[in-house]
Amino acid sequence: MVLDKLGQGLKEALRKVTGAGYIDKDVVEELVKDLQKTLLTADVEVKLSLELTEKIKDRTLHEKPASGMTPKEHLVRVVYEELVKFVGKKPEILLKPHRILFIGLFGSGKTTSIAKLARFYQKKGLKPALIGCDVHRPAAMQQLEQLAKQNNIPYYISKDTKDPLKISREGMEKLKKYDILIFDSSGRDALDKELAEELKKLGNLVKPDEVLLTISADLGQVAGKQAAEFNKLVGITGIFLTKMDGTAKGGGALTSCAVTGAPIKFIGSGEKTDAIETFDPERFISRLIGFGDLEALLEKAKEAIEPEKAEKMAERMTTGKFTIDDFYEQIKSLQKMGSLQNVMGMIPGMGTMKLPKEFDATKQEQKMKKWKYAIESMNAQEKENPEIINPNRIKRIAKGSGVPEADIREMLKFYEQSKKMMKLVSSKRGMFSKLAKKFKGF
Repeated sequence: MVLDKLGQGLKEALRKVTGAGYIDKDVVEELVKDLQKTLLTADVEVKLSLELTEKIKDRTLHEKPASGMTPKEHLVRVVYEELVKFVGKKPEILLKPHRILFIGLFGSGKTTSIAKLARFYQKKGLKPALIGCDVHRPAAMQQLEQLAKQNNIPYYISKDTKDPLKISREGMEKLKKYDILIFDSSGRDALDKELAEELKKLGNLVKPDEVLLTISADLGQVAGKQAAEFNKLVGITGIFLTKMDGTAKGGGALTSCAVTGAPIKFIGSGEKTDAIETFDPERFISRLIGFGDLEALLEKAKEAIEPEKAEKMAERMTTGKFTIDDFYEQIKSLQKMGSLQNVMGMIPGMGTMKLPKEFDATKQEQKMKKWKYAIESMNAQEKENPEIINPNRIKRIAKGSGVPEADIREMLKFYEQSKKMMKLVSSKRGMFSKLAKKFKGF
């Protein structure tokens, strides 16, 4: 999950509060100390950390809870609301910008971020194309070309010239039929006059609707200074914050960018081109403190599950039927939705649960791959009636799939647990039908 250590610290602090018998000044003081420690560990500036926790303390002790809200609920709500304000306002995401210019220093993850944004717009039904104008980094053109080919994104590069303006003109002419043109630009080790001049000229030629600055989250508080400098010099419309997956300094980068007034628009949290999310403070903080993000989960599910299969699966679940084939489809869909750790973070309530120490999301993903192979080696009768699978059949399935017998037994046990859960869900049809309607209409 994004900012894993910060999230764990915040959840642990809130767990102490919810586990307390009642809320008094001592409990609030203890919470404030825990929050300060967590924020400072995540590289959030001392002054900002103190200001935030003082606001939380003041509101909790002096503000009346809303009607029907307990003191505990009021405290948790105050923490959530103040954290949302702390990380910045929700930015405006242009749904159809015609031209986007990416800028940033060496090592910020600029070229990878460009491919991620192109995939983001592809999923919106638009046709993006890439133009490589980074003429200084030796491998920049090749990297852009490779990413474009891997993701079926049209592109234009030139290995014959070192003139980014010429490349831009040629690229705009050759790719003018596409909805969105995304321009890569040269980076440097530091923001110098030569880079500044080149970016100004490129901006004047391209006339971008968006100027996105890529900043690596592992810079911590320095990220804010970089954002401010670039903003003064060339003007940026937003920040693409990269390397947010678990970095200790991510809290510093996130908050320091926010206080400069430069809006964070996108977050990159992994190597894959699908590892991108728009920055929504409410949804981001909700996941961070373990409240989940049902909207994001539904978005991912929409991308992963074909509408016809989703409808069929929903129908079977509401009637209490759940076969190995349904289980197989669930595994396939889950694998399409991204890492198990991220998906778990989106499930409301899951983030606040204390999982066993031996639980490892990565190992669980590897197990699920094996289970998929095992199911593919079953015959139709076994899939429809898994209770007939005896030791001899397990041996045959293991031989056909290359999956150890112990893993197949574990998979069958997990399937039975899932089946019981589906029966429980089907018994609460009103709740399930509401969720199904939300999924269909999303």
